Amino acid sequence: MGGTDGTGGPLSGLTAQLMLAGVCAGYALGALLGWGSPYFSLIMGDFGLSAAALVASISCLLYARARGSRFRPAWLLFSFSSFMAAAGNAVWGWYEVVLGRSVPSPSLADLFFLLFAPPAIVGLLVLAKRPVTRAGWVCLALDAWLIGGSLLTLSWSLALAHTAHIDGEPVARAALSLAYPLLDIVLVSMVLALHFRRSQTNRSAINTAIAGLALTVLCDALFTSPLLRQSYSSGQLLDAGWFAGSLILAYAPWGVRRNEMPGPQRGQRLASRPIAGSLAALTPYLAAAVCTLGILYNVVEGRRVDRVVVLTGCTVVLALVVRQGIMLLDNIALTHELAQKENHFRSLVQGSSDVIMIAAPTGILRYVSPAAAGVYGREAEDLIGSELASLIHPEDLGSVVHEVRRFLAAPPSEEPTTRIECRFRSGTGEWLNVESTVNRHQGGLIFNSRDVTERVRLQAQLRHNAEHDPLTDLPNRALFTERVRKALGGRRAGDAGTAVLFIDLDGFKGVNDRLGHQAGDELLIQAARRLQDSVRAGDTAARLGGDEFAALILGDGGHDRSAREYQVHEIADRLRLTLSQPYRIDGTEVRVAASIGVAFAEPGISAGDLLRNADLAMYRAKAAGKDRVEMYAPQMQAEVVRRTELAARLRTALHDGEFALLHQPVVDLATGRISAVAAQARWRSAQGILFTPAEFMRVADASETPEADRTAELGRWLLEQAVEQAAERARLGHHTPVSVRLSARRLLDRSLPLNSIEALLTRHGLPSGALMIELADSDPRISFDELEHRLVALRRLGVRIALDGFGSGYAAINALRRLPVDVLKLDRGLVEGVVESARLHKITSGLLRIARDLGMQSVADGVDLPEQVLALRAMGCTHGQGMAFSGPLDEYRLRRVLVRDEYPVPGGVALPVLSGGSLPPIRSNNETPVPPT
Repeated sequence: MGGTDGTGGPLSGLTAQLMLAGVCAGYALGALLGWGSPYFSLIMGDFGLSAAALVASISCLLYARARGSRFRPAWLLFSFSSFMAAAGNAVWGWYEVVLGRSVPSPSLADLFFLLFAPPAIVGLLVLAKRPVTRAGWVCLALDAWLIGGSLLTLSWSLALAHTAHIDGEPVARAALSLAYPLLDIVLVSMVLALHFRRSQTNRSAINTAIAGLALTVLCDALFTSPLLRQSYSSGQLLDAGWFAGSLILAYAPWGVRRNEMPGPQRGQRLASRPIAGSLAALTPYLAAAVCTLGILYNVVEGRRVDRVVVLTGCTVVLALVVRQGIMLLDNIALTHELAQKENHFRSLVQGSSDVIMIAAPTGILRYVSPAAAGVYGREAEDLIGSELASLIHPEDLGSVVHEVRRFLAAPPSEEPTTRIECRFRSGTGEWLNVESTVNRHQGGLIFNSRDVTERVRLQAQLRHNAEHDPLTDLPNRALFTERVRKALGGRRAGDAGTAVLFIDLDGFKGVNDRLGHQAGDELLIQAARRLQDSVRAGDTAARLGGDEFAALILGDGGHDRSAREYQVHEIADRLRLTLSQPYRIDGTEVRVAASIGVAFAEPGISAGDLLRNADLAMYRAKAAGKDRVEMYAPQMQAEVVRRTELAARLRTALHDGEFALLHQPVVDLATGRISAVAAQARWRSAQGILFTPAEFMRVADASETPEADRTAELGRWLLEQAVEQAAERARLGHHTPVSVRLSARRLLDRSLPLNSIEALLTRHGLPSGALMIELADSDPRISFDELEHRLVALRRLGVRIALDGFGSGYAAINALRRLPVDVLKLDRGLVEGVVESARLHKITSGLLRIARDLGMQSVADGVDLPEQVLALRAMGCTHGQGMAFSGPLDEYRLRRVLVRDEYPVPGGVALPVLSGGSLPPIRSNNETPVPPT
């Protein structure tokens, strides 16, 4: 009926209303002008009204079928009522237009017209809001009778009494004359009684339908009045009212419903309720006043008061008294229920653990619940009258005011409540964390507040635990990375003086192994305390995990990079010295060193890259001898990439058979006899390049890199091949021992199969004394107890132990004291300068004297010149290995040399030669002889 503009907006509804008004106005204008001819006037007055009522019937029927709500029966009844009106007008037109004679009375048209009112009355009952109690139903009936009785009294006094007493009129015609106004009175009564009880659902459509029915009833009342009854003919202006009433009813379910705004404003609805309630309350009294007017009319006119008027008036008064009695009882019950609810609400408020406060629009507290004494430590009476802003922490006041203003400006239907969290002053002056749910209240606010201080503290503690190391309470890796990220952004984005220090405690694992993990934890706590005390207030010290720490040194905004690097290097070195000071743990003095890597921020660098650079610099410090500070340089990253690629190529080369095993003879410096052979690996790549051990063994033996695990297989391959070839040579009659270089970490590697060396010796049948392990300078993190037990077990099998690189490491003396060593192997660095440097000559002589006093034999590695042979032999060195005798040999050349079994020795005087010409199993002075198993 009422189209839309595509969006269902107000434009389409306004267009439909204008069209409806135009059609009704056109019909009224035609009726006022007489339609141009009496015949056309009859057509429009009869069939025009029939067509309008038929349109209303079809419209209500279609709406009822399309909408399956609980009001569907009402619209079906309206459809039936309009159809009766259409049929009545059609019959009326049949007599006047088609047959050309007057409509008889009574006729079939009267039956249809009389059937118009009952369905409409029942339909209005369906649309009404149904009472929920019996008293409500009784009051509804009494209201209807009050309205109907008063209208009947007034109508009877004015016209109906005259109609009922016309002499000579047939009974049927008289009853018909009374039926029309009485039904209209009933319909009007229902319209008025239900106007204030209609449902809230689709209110505009219901109001429009009531308006259409009211207009129709009004026209019926005018039609039945004696003034118009005698002079009425079809096509007159009165028909325009019936016509408009039918079209309004047809328009009601469609156009007005679509023109209704989806969400009525809360303020408008609240404003209309008092007016509607007042009119509903005055309805009984207005009805009684109308009834009184009907009686007074008869008195003023000097007429005798009709019995119908008296009887109706008495029933109206009686209905009013009964209704007032019911309302009085209902009000008493409601008052009692309200008092109970108020007491219940007061009990809830006073017994609630939450504090309920009501603040006026000015911010003054008007009510505070008694729970304030337990929550805030302040009596409710002390808080009433104070300003809410004076109780809120100054730092939180701005955000609270902003949130309250935003909440009050928001539509209540969209945001009925809000939540505010702030700090509230308690009675003791302490600031409590308070969470409040805020509602509107008569222009002010209601606060439902609770103390959440413990929850806030717990959240802060959980956040602290997530961001800090549990042992040292320093920031952990996640928080440290976040602070580095913040330091590289914001106002410090261009400050290249910001630096990151990565710190590793050298020797910490040894403390754990010797004194236990509890002592290790105490050492970490003390080191963290020293680190925290050494950095500036704005800097950050952190523990990244294990024995690794870090420090963020913020830049000072200066532009002199060299000066800044010098300053940070001084800070790092001072920190190194601080962390290297002795630690007192359970009465024991413990020492560890610190390796520190430093990396500076660069334009555009990320936090991850800066941390990686500092980590690389720290590993360079450890590789360079530990207990030092290294600054990051770009080539460090290239070296890591190269080392990673080399490790990957090593593993591939081992699987592809690119490694070859060579042996270098160890010669007795007195006789020139070959006393042993040292196994060495060579890598011949696919391109034919032969790599020496110095180029790849450093990767294979690196203990600090992830590639070490990948290249451990190379060490196992070297050992297996050396034992297998030595066993094969022994079967051919060459019983020369073979020495294999192994680091202490490899020897104690738990990833290796247990007793792997023992299994090798058994599998290949290598005789006792045929294998010698060259133990690399001991890593301070290796447990000497474990290493000693391991070496003792190997010596039981006849495996001899040589201390390799003697003279280059700081742990040599400790190794001599603790480990079962048979042979001392001098470091190449001492041998190379033994002729030219008098200082090295004295050092080497002293070391050889130590070996001789301990009853150990000595081997000089890197003897490449005859002068070195003479000098070493003169100092008491027993054996030598180097290019002065032979380079590394393959298996074929080695067997030829072993057959000859002698090299020319420079010089003429021979030193005493130990029997056998080979290295006998000599034990240290504190070693107990144990027979091999």
